[in-house]
Amino acid sequence: MATPFKNNYRCVPFLQQFYEGGAFVVSSDASFIACACGDSIKIVDSDTAAIRSTVEGGESEVFTALALSPNDKLLFSAGHSRQIRVWDLSTLKCVRSWKGHDGPVMGMACHLSGGLLATAGADRKVLVWDVDGGFCTHYFTGHKGVVSSILFHPDPNKQLLFSGSEDGSVRVWDLMSKKCVATLGHESTVTSFDISEDGWTLLTAGRDKVVHVWNLHNYTCKKTVLTYEVLEAVLVIHSSSDFASCVGSFSKKREETTASSEIYFITVGERGVVRLWSSESAVCLFEQKSSDVSTKMDEGNRGFTAAVLLPSNRGLLCVTADQQFIFYSPLETLKDDMSLIISKRLIGYNEEIVDMKFLGDDEQFLAVATNVEHIRVYDIASMSCSYILAGHTDIVLCLDSCVSSSGSTLVVTGSKDNNVRLWDVESKTCIGVGIGHMGAVGAVAFSKKRRDFFVSGSSDRTLKVWSFDGLAEDANKPVNLKAKAIVAAHDKDINSIAVAPNDSLVCSGSQDRTACVWRLPDLVSVVVLRGHKRGIWSVEFSPVDQCVVTASGDKTIKIWAISDGSCLKTFEGHMSSVLRASFLTRGTQLVSCGADGSVMLFTVKTEERIAVYDQHEDKVWALAVGKKTEMLATGGSDGAVNLWYDSTALDKEEALRKEEEGVLKGQELENAVSDADYTKAIQIAFELRRPHRLYVLFSELCSKNDSENHVGKSLGALGKEEFRLLFEYLREWNTKPKLCHVAQFVLFKAFSILPPTEISEIKGIGELLEGLIPYSQRHFSRIDRLVRSSFLLDYTLTGMSVIQPENDANDKSPFDIDMKTKTTDIKLLNEHSEPEDKALSKKRKSRSKTSSKKKAKGVAYTEVAAVPLVS
Repeated sequence: MATPFKNNYRCVPFLQQFYEGGAFVVSSDASFIACACGDSIKIVDSDTAAIRSTVEGGESEVFTALALSPNDKLLFSAGHSRQIRVWDLSTLKCVRSWKGHDGPVMGMACHLSGGLLATAGADRKVLVWDVDGGFCTHYFTGHKGVVSSILFHPDPNKQLLFSGSEDGSVRVWDLMSKKCVATLGHESTVTSFDISEDGWTLLTAGRDKVVHVWNLHNYTCKKTVLTYEVLEAVLVIHSSSDFASCVGSFSKKREETTASSEIYFITVGERGVVRLWSSESAVCLFEQKSSDVSTKMDEGNRGFTAAVLLPSNRGLLCVTADQQFIFYSPLETLKDDMSLIISKRLIGYNEEIVDMKFLGDDEQFLAVATNVEHIRVYDIASMSCSYILAGHTDIVLCLDSCVSSSGSTLVVTGSKDNNVRLWDVESKTCIGVGIGHMGAVGAVAFSKKRRDFFVSGSSDRTLKVWSFDGLAEDANKPVNLKAKAIVAAHDKDINSIAVAPNDSLVCSGSQDRTACVWRLPDLVSVVVLRGHKRGIWSVEFSPVDQCVVTASGDKTIKIWAISDGSCLKTFEGHMSSVLRASFLTRGTQLVSCGADGSVMLFTVKTEERIAVYDQHEDKVWALAVGKKTEMLATGGSDGAVNLWYDSTALDKEEALRKEEEGVLKGQELENAVSDADYTKAIQIAFELRRPHRLYVLFSELCSKNDSENHVGKSLGALGKEEFRLLFEYLREWNTKPKLCHVAQFVLFKAFSILPPTEISEIKGIGELLEGLIPYSQRHFSRIDRLVRSSFLLDYTLTGMSVIQPENDANDKSPFDIDMKTKTTDIKLLNEHSEPEDKALSKKRKSRSKTSSKKKAKGVAYTEVAAVPLVS
């Protein structure tokens, strides 16, 4: 049975960049997160990481602070431009903006009433603004450093505002008296504070590695908790939180009576672990055993940068230094202990995608290698990062996956640390390490049949074959893998490796512009493929034929015969280097991606390019093809990952459905015309997008009696989209002399029916009017010249006594009065000149008698011909 060709793919964005670090804010119901991303703000769904909408802030605008109104309808933003903006999230438009600070705004907070907005600036000022009016209501100064944190008291009855600064001070401002009522201190920058549930205790955290507990009755320090960690967030656990039940289990375990004033709180910081504390005993009740943060070894770029306790028992959200959003849920164990499980992990910034592969037989997971030292495995259904494979000490450059003979899913990775690692997906652990390469490992490939070895290629220009011998399923530590064969394969870096379907051959592509085919397992050279003018980025064996496909930096794709190394076919079309190429549809089609950001689909037999897709904004480095579903995944320098689904069958069904609907609608249109139901017929013609049929219908209406009412009735039943299409059709008809009369009449009725406000709301109306006005002016000038010429003709014929105006006395137009006046003037002129012309008139009468018959015929013909002109 022949495999059907794929004619089209449907792109579904899978991973998109939505957070580059810095400001973010969570909605009151935790359904979405507003994140600063470059010069825009992304509204991200917290369940699927899908971008709901984007707020464009303008060029070179870097957002430093964000806040949401209590009802989540307004978004407040501020950046380096010092402009404070209020955005309506329903329309994504800026409804208000103003400037107030002399430097960037570093923090924002909205009052529970929604009417006040507090801003903390780098100019050491704290300002409170009226949201509706945009004017300043409070102006506070006193900090000696940048004000980085700000918070309204959660109780509306307590008109207090708290601000924290880099000078280590926390100031309490009374909004009623507009004065500072207390100054509380830390030894370093204040990063976070929170209020207890009863509203009378303030907890402050800073980079001095302590948490101070303050009594808001007299503003004294009740307790100091030593954390021995630079803190970024402190969060008070409320009774409604899902952490409260776990706190109760701790109290029972310690056999202590919980004091009424005891407060439990959570801290996160540079160590990347979540810890739970008691304010009374000042001890840590719970601490994560290991950090879930996996970043580069730079000590300044580790741990958590922020944390938020989510409402509705949705757990704890922690933000990492490498732009990850980790959602934790507490879990009580059988021993009355607590553990934290990761319910979700959203990656805000993937940097550059360098390689990816589908995992398992079901292909429900996607392993992605980015510019970090670990592999991120994503669940395709939930679009979240399920887990991370960490172990390399430098950036991972390549990966491959397979299902072993025992049924377990394996992943092999190559890194800049010169090592290869073998991973077991089920246990999420490294089971083998291959050491021996002298350069970065840029290509790896599993065997396709036996699945008991893999091949690696490195920038040291060598190929190595690694065996699975010695692997143990229950090993606690990864074993050292052994290389069965090694060969110096190329003169430059090896970019790609592919193993034949029967495991007999391996092909390597290099920057030296050649691809070499080697016999396994001894790596004996079989043939060298020469012909590319630039380095080769990708190689792959055909699943059915004895040939290899290569993709090169010379913008071409070539298919080579293994037997003699001859080039069989060359595919062109990319505007830049081709970085990946793979076979589809049992070797009858090719899919490729390149540095021009495009993905192309080719037919091998005819070398025809079937489709071109441009969904990436930069180089597309990675291409993964599902073995069963042949679903595609692409990723590149823009950090985005797109999934591609074969839509050939769906497109065919859709085309057939539209054709059937078109036939039925066409018959319905003909029935409406035969029934003289022009209103219905015009609506159906709009649905079918038939402008010529519309013109015929309008021309028929214009030729009927009471045409204005008929046309007005038909136009009154149209919507905004139909009016937009109508103006587009009228613009085209208006350019043609044969169609302009109907176009002008319909245009006149459309402007009579629609008020100016509705006309201005039509999409693209400005461009449409620009096309209508010049031709309408030309038609008006032509008609004006014709009318003027008709006056001269009427005057001439009336002066010759050829026609006489016959009008009722009660129905006289200005033209008739004018012509009557002219006729009277002519008669008076004749009376004055009658004595002088008497002799001439006698001669004229005598001559007229001789040719009276001819004159009579001529006058009769002239009168008949002139009647339509006057009428």
